[in-house]
This record gives sequence, C-alpha cells and structure tokens, in this order.
Amino acid sequence: MNNTTLLTVLAALIIGAGIGYALAVNPAPEGMHQMADGTMMPNVATNGASMEHSMDAMMSGLEGKTGDAFDRAFLEEMIVHHEGAVDMAEALLKNTKRPELKKLGSDIITAQTGEIQMMKNWLQEWF
Repeated sequence: MNNTTLLTVLAALIIGAGIGYALAVNPAPEGMHQMADGTMMPNVATNGASMEHSMDAMMSGLEGKTGDAFDRAFLEEMIVHHEGAVDMAEALLKNTKRPELKKLGSDIITAQTGEIQMMKNWLQEWF
C-alpha cells in the first residue's frame, strides 16, 4: 500500500471515529430518536427505517426508567409506534386492491387512532 492510500484510509478512520463519538455524546434532538447504533431517526414513520431498528430505538428509550418516568416514556414511545402503524395503514389503503387488506388497513387506522388519543389524554392528565 502506498503512502497516499495509507493516509486516505487513516483519515477516513479518524473522521468516522469522530462522527461516531459526536453521535454518542450528543442527545437526540427534539422530535428524533437515537438508535442503538448511534444514528438518528425521526419520530415519524419513514420509508427507509426498518422495523427492527425502530423497535430497538423505542425499547432503548425505556431502559433504566422506573415509575412515572417509565410510564411517560412508554406512552411517548407507543404514540410514535402507533402513528407509524397509522401511516403504514394509510399507505396500504392507497396501494392495495385486496379487499381483505383494505379492511385491515381501515381497522388499524380506527383502533390505533383511538389508542393514540387515549394515550395523549393520559399524558396530559398525568404528566
């Protein structure tokens, strides 16, 4: 390996380590979740986010919490989770031709919208 290639690889490693450190020490901004791998994810469903990473982020938001802090974090995470389900169900209704899936999408929207409102009410009443 020549010196230029070695310096390029070394610079890339240093820059990558710096970015990783910055993500690790800075808390997630308002409206975002910091995922287990340090990347940021918005609190709304996005086409590129995998469900596994999404669930890991939500579960990590509960770690170390107890009592009211746990209850509040649980409600906040579940609201985001349900909003993602509603977004997916709306996309389903726009794209499927299957009547079974249309009914499922409608049922999800109805049920989860009601649960979102219930959880938001609890947050307002209790916290």
